[in-house]
Amino acid sequence: MLIVGLTGGIGVGKSTVAAMFAARGAAVVDGDAINRRLQEPGQPCHRAIVDEFGPEILDPAGRIDRRRLGEIVFADAARRRRLEAIMHPAIWAACEAEVRAAAAAGKAVCVVEMALILETGQRGRFRKLVVVTAPESVQVERVARARGLTQAEARRRLAAQWGGEDKARLADYVIDNGGDLSATARQVDRVYGALLASGVGAAG
Repeated sequence: MLIVGLTGGIGVGKSTVAAMFAARGAAVVDGDAINRRLQEPGQPCHRAIVDEFGPEILDPAGRIDRRRLGEIVFADAARRRRLEAIMHPAIWAACEAEVRAAAAAGKAVCVVEMALILETGQRGRFRKLVVVTAPESVQVERVARARGLTQAEARRRLAAQWGGEDKARLADYVIDNGGDLSATARQVDRVYGALLASGVGAAG
């Protein structure tokens, strides 16, 4: 099975592209969904985050208020690194379990959708890397709208990640998702065909 990293900055539409790969037959591991699941009450990461950042990050139901936590960590790089130290080992362990399940199911390609593959030095986990890009103005608009943030808050979150050009230079394939979805779909067709071809006879 060919294991592929799918990454890009927030607001580029990684989930849209991942869904297109899934529609073409790839297994998809959703890193953001895993992140959210690990932060649910009762999960070890939930307790560790509350111990680190205090009960003021909780909503009335006892769940982590992701916007409130984001305001803290995107304003302070040291505190963001502490959150990453809590979350990243657990996220990767859960990802690896899902990748093994995809291999057992006989999938030819497994796409792992994750925002911080490059920032956290995880490129070596993948045979191929696909980077999704979009103009920064589009990213800011999408992030602000989807997460209920101001444009200034959205820009701070973008600034905490590598820029799209930096990521694209390290990619095997780049998909521009800044335009209409039909154009994105054509790029996904091309890239998925290339991945299938490159994965013939490959192990992992």
